[in-house]
Amino acid sequence: MEDPLSVGPAAPPSPVGVVSHLLSTILPLSDGVAIAWRWSDALLGSIGDAWREVRSRAVAPVLRVAIVVCLAMSAMLLVEVVSMAVVSLAVKILRRWPESRYRWEPINAGADPESGNLDFPMVLVQIPMYNERKVYKLSIGAACALFWPSDRIVIQVLDDSTDPTIKGMVEIECKLWANKGINIYYEVRDNRKGYKAGALKLGMEHDYAKECEFVAIFDSDFQPEPDFLMKTIPFLVHNPRIALVQARWQFVNFSDCLMTRIQKLTLDYHFKVEQEAGSSTFAFFGFNGTAGVWRTSAINEAGGWKDRTTVEDMDLAVRATLRGWKLLYVGDVKVKSELPSTFKAYRYQQHRWSCGAAYLFRKMAIEILKAKEVSLWKKFHLTYSFFFVRKIVTHLVTFFLYCVVIPTSVLVPEATIPAWGVVYIPTTITILNAIRNPSSLHLIPFWILFENVMAMHRMKATIIGLLEAGTFDEWIVTDKLGESLKDKTRIPLLEKASTTLSDRLNLPELGFAAFLFLCACYNLAYGQNYYYGYIYVQAVAFLVVGCGYVGTFIANP
Repeated sequence: MEDPLSVGPAAPPSPVGVVSHLLSTILPLSDGVAIAWRWSDALLGSIGDAWREVRSRAVAPVLRVAIVVCLAMSAMLLVEVVSMAVVSLAVKILRRWPESRYRWEPINAGADPESGNLDFPMVLVQIPMYNERKVYKLSIGAACALFWPSDRIVIQVLDDSTDPTIKGMVEIECKLWANKGINIYYEVRDNRKGYKAGALKLGMEHDYAKECEFVAIFDSDFQPEPDFLMKTIPFLVHNPRIALVQARWQFVNFSDCLMTRIQKLTLDYHFKVEQEAGSSTFAFFGFNGTAGVWRTSAINEAGGWKDRTTVEDMDLAVRATLRGWKLLYVGDVKVKSELPSTFKAYRYQQHRWSCGAAYLFRKMAIEILKAKEVSLWKKFHLTYSFFFVRKIVTHLVTFFLYCVVIPTSVLVPEATIPAWGVVYIPTTITILNAIRNPSSLHLIPFWILFENVMAMHRMKATIIGLLEAGTFDEWIVTDKLGESLKDKTRIPLLEKASTTLSDRLNLPELGFAAFLFLCACYNLAYGQNYYYGYIYVQAVAFLVVGCGYVGTFIANP
């Protein structure tokens, strides 16, 4: 008969108790050893009782609060993702392309571009670079091949390189194009103050740059098609309140490894959904820093380039919007570029983007709310949707809920997470990401796991930016490899790790993998749910990244 005083299932035996019982049945133990085993079992039993008391009174309440906060943030993120998906789908179904919303006519279509024509506005093309040994020829060559009257365009190479050899190579390349009749200037500084923003600002202070009505910006790994200006400039010419025309990125090395394929999936969603939705509804989105054309007067009216954050492009876009300017995304215009193919480069890039956005939110939130030239609805979009949900909440909830709270909850049975928070919301968000990338559906499981690993770095960077702490203003240029990978052998899932121990091992990921393995094992042994399957797989993902088997490894020459 069941004990009427029994409440719930019995507590699982301690590991020492199990071992003691097994040994006592297999081996003839002496009285002293048996007493020692029983004493150890009793001690651990007391510790277990104390832990259960502390867990129920102290740990569980804190975890319940964390669960509520994470579920609230998940709901915010779900609403944002669904709303952007609806807008993006409506644009596609209703064919609300940029040409249908804004005036677009070719500029003097009957004229010969090579003969020059005053109907074509003066355009400045800026190419900022820093020690770009492997890509400088590609970007300079693509810029010099743009279709535009030769007397109405100026190419400006802003070289902040610290390597004298590379500086000499870039300067020679510029001279070669100048000898072919291209109006190209090679500009250098005696310092790197302000990094990219500082270089762009100084570049626009030259007399020849001040004569240009529009400025196109291409990072050193970007290669615009020859008709790029012909497709983008008309929007600016015929619509005087448009400050920026942003093109879409296309990736020449997305097939290098699994990590680059995952990046393509993420960035395709960013352009197809986030940028399209922002441009279509609020005429605002975050400038991507390259592959865009700005109206010079809009830059000047917004206060010019500022180096206060590591996302100077987003900073300028927000300031221009607060002064009533509109931003336009044109997805049909694509510019070739390169994805970071080493984990170290990608991690630095994501730190810069996440930290800079959080710091900019800290700096501009009050200014946005006080702005007089934008509607209340646009202020709400800027502060809540664009910054708070997409730049803050996304990174925090992705890491804390799926990598901390869910695994921890298996150790604390007093705190439970509803199924809609564990299954339904993340499934919906994943589906909405996947349907805009049908050719990459097979990568979705890897995308989920890798994005959760990267969420640890993005979360850290976000907190650093919000608190203005540590490396909030750290700027590390993303390494570009150009064509150096073409002859390398790729392994699609597990990439070759570096032979240097410090380069190969990522200790934060390894430590977190150990934590997840512990949680998964406990859940498998004593848990009342089936979270261990997900936790085990996520632990493997952290372990793979921690051991350096991600991205493409390039041996030192």
